[in-house]
Amino acid sequence: MLTTSGAVSGVWSALLVSLLVSLATTPVAMVLATRLGAIDMPGVKGTDSERHLHTRPTPRMGGLAIYLGFFFSALLFVPMGRKMVSMLIGATIIVFLGILDDIYDLKASHKFCVQILAAAVALAGGNKITFFSRLSMDANGGNFSLGWLSVPVTLLWIVLITNAVNLIDGLDGLAAGVSSISAISLVFIALTYSNTSVAIITGALAGACIGFLPYNIAPAKIFMGDTGSTFIGYILAVASIQGLFKFYAIISFVIPFFMLGLPIFDVCYAVLLRVSHGENPMKADRKHVHYRLIDMGFSKKQTVAVLYICSAILGVTAVVITTTGLGRALVLLVALGATAAVAAWLFLNRRKK
Repeated sequence: MLTTSGAVSGVWSALLVSLLVSLATTPVAMVLATRLGAIDMPGVKGTDSERHLHTRPTPRMGGLAIYLGFFFSALLFVPMGRKMVSMLIGATIIVFLGILDDIYDLKASHKFCVQILAAAVALAGGNKITFFSRLSMDANGGNFSLGWLSVPVTLLWIVLITNAVNLIDGLDGLAAGVSSISAISLVFIALTYSNTSVAIITGALAGACIGFLPYNIAPAKIFMGDTGSTFIGYILAVASIQGLFKFYAIISFVIPFFMLGLPIFDVCYAVLLRVSHGENPMKADRKHVHYRLIDMGFSKKQTVAVLYICSAILGVTAVVITTTGLGRALVLLVALGATAAVAAWLFLNRRKK
């Protein structure tokens, strides 16, 4: 059992190693993606790239560097218990699926089946949501046991977050930055509850994403592709199960939805809009939040900055819940959200003049 200072040191070490490995291997991923034909061609009708905003062919298998940075760091610094091993095996399945998708553009139904398989691997390793907390605490612990429902709920959570991160990957630097913020939020929460393994694993994920960012910020030299976005989503989903859904308190249910609030909101928002218009909920379109912000008048870089701020606000709220309670955190969320909304309104009105 590491002391607090030892745990923090472990997190920093894992973050730094994954950052350096990711930074060093991203150019290799660029060359490999080009040779394998994993290239995002802008404006190709009938493909996902039809709605993309970049103007030149860009390699899209950069997530391989994120995976390598994370995996190398995890092997060095994280104790390899049953849960961690199953997480890494499932993550590797997700990465292989992402590589194939970046090269061949697989059907959504095929990807969904493999994602369920990867989620089942993590579940078999003991990564399971076994209860939700009730809003009113009582002498019995204030929790609601899921029983047999823990299996479908866990599978749904992992697949949902895996795809939620994938769907926000629509602008240069967006998914990597938002994921870094979410991972760092989970680092603080895990350290608060002395969950050293989760703190180190999410620190490694944050470092891998940060190491990739210099190549991915606008104008991007490489995209993470499904190789990266689904891998990041998978790790965040499983790590949140290990670190958040195990406490007999209201935070076990609330915190994951704050920490991962932006990707969760984005996927729910897009799906609801599609369903309300009688469209296929899995159809690729421009109904995501980042496209809406661009249509409102924000530039691509400004849109990314706005969503970074939103993600940071939600992440800070999640951390505050763990230290001061839900009530104060909600007050903070409202105050920060209102400030951000007023700033955005003033910015847009200034541009119209």
